[in-house]
Amino acid sequence: MILSVKNLTITVKDTELVKRVSFSINKGEIFVLVGESGSGKSLTSLAIMRLLSESLVITEGEVNLFSNDKSQNLFKLPEQQMQKVRGRQIAMIFQEPMTSLNPVMKVGEQVAEVLRVHLGLNKKQARKKVVSLFYEVGITDGDQRYDWYPHQLSGGQKQRVMIAMALACEPELLIADEPTTALDVTIQAQVLNLLKKIREERNLAILFITHDMGVVNEIADTVAVMKQGEIVEQALKEQFFTNPSHQYTKKLLQDAVPAKEFKTNIVTKKILNINGLKVYFPIKKGLFQRTVGYVKAVNGVNLTLYRGQTLALVGESGSGKSTIGKAILKLITTTKGEIDLQNGNDYIDLSKLSDKQMKPFRKRVQVIFQDPFSALNPRMTISEIIREGITSLKIGSAKKIDQDQRIDELLQQVGLEIEHKYRYPHEFSGGQKQRIGIARALAVEPEIIICDELTSALDVSVRAQVLALLESLQQKYQMTYLFITHDLSIISRVAHQVAVMKDGKIVEQGNVQDVMKNPQHEYTKKLLNSAPELVKEVYA
Repeated sequence: MILSVKNLTITVKDTELVKRVSFSINKGEIFVLVGESGSGKSLTSLAIMRLLSESLVITEGEVNLFSNDKSQNLFKLPEQQMQKVRGRQIAMIFQEPMTSLNPVMKVGEQVAEVLRVHLGLNKKQARKKVVSLFYEVGITDGDQRYDWYPHQLSGGQKQRVMIAMALACEPELLIADEPTTALDVTIQAQVLNLLKKIREERNLAILFITHDMGVVNEIADTVAVMKQGEIVEQALKEQFFTNPSHQYTKKLLQDAVPAKEFKTNIVTKKILNINGLKVYFPIKKGLFQRTVGYVKAVNGVNLTLYRGQTLALVGESGSGKSTIGKAILKLITTTKGEIDLQNGNDYIDLSKLSDKQMKPFRKRVQVIFQDPFSALNPRMTISEIIREGITSLKIGSAKKIDQDQRIDELLQQVGLEIEHKYRYPHEFSGGQKQRIGIARALAVEPEIIICDELTSALDVSVRAQVLALLESLQQKYQMTYLFITHDLSIISRVAHQVAVMKDGKIVEQGNVQDVMKNPQHEYTKKLLNSAPELVKEVYA
């Protein structure tokens, strides 16, 4: 055994957020803590590291670390001694590498700092060790990347830097808090394989926190399920998936499994046709910022959206998916090609319209953004947020009483309470914020909604609710969706057609069943092979 947590209880004021949590982790074991947001997973890990904010109080329990045949209760160590434990014996990888890395400091220096503080290495020794770590975690050209800044690295590379930093002092226990949540399926597979490889080579114990059941199946030895601050079930992985005992666990697994029946693709009228779309961004260099080349974000894309149907646009980060969405919305104006929206018996090319000419068409094409936290104005009430589109695009009655009634209907439609309209965004969970984003889009009565990675940060149960809501709205109003995602597990549930995008181009498209069951392009096959086992079983 390397770690033992007994009766851990964390309170804020008089409310218990974590309630008498107990578990133990053995050397070389990957122990996965799974549950929805707010269940207490991250609080438990922060308590082990003694990094809880001052408003949170540990009212009961102990955490014992076993090292060199000695046991020490981490809650009784003075802070100076605990600082030596952090990094040396227990290290942590946080969920969001962009906010965890210093943006004005070279990534190599950030890892070297850990080595100098804990191991007392000089500058030359630290650099040599960091470069070696970079190669170990799969960062090629480690010597060159040492001098790069975080913004020069991709999401997967940043996460690898965080893993290198955590492994720098050769800890005995690694805590990984949602390290793959925002990563593409291929990068996620690389990070999971890397952690498993390091576990084997170093006999490292890992406490892995996630809400993704596919990831649990890929990496876990033992699984513990948390709900509202308590562990409701704990089992070995095989038993967990084949014979779950708690009703909540059964529901999580049910929500996580992709739909095995594919949607019937009935040919309806075209509502949007994209032909030869190109979006190039200039690369400028030198004192006079001369254009020396172009980034071909979208390079000759053809797509068709049909009324009342969903087209899933799939690909890794940087493939150009979101750029297409922005081009349709005219949030990017440097485009070439045609974006034809059905207009009566004819079509009108949105790309040729001025901002003033575009305004009448904005109510027909709306967007739900990936991050509900930054998409909602924190200074506006929910009522004001939804009303903004209604008034600016002159939808329905101009009377406040009629608009209030419409807002009430919209909130109920997306599964929220009427009283919620008086609150501000910070008072809601991620799933509730996403529902507000849907209500705001629906307020202007659109025909097309662009859903840009709207489920990527949601728990499986909340994700299932949001997808069910979108499906019911589609059936009721014949809504058309362009569903931009890198999550293969939801495609069979939401889409009629799928287009796979790589390096600015569509490499494969067609009916969901045809593309996912019988992929023709090597890149599509690679995506499906990289997907967690729960997804592979459906598309096999």
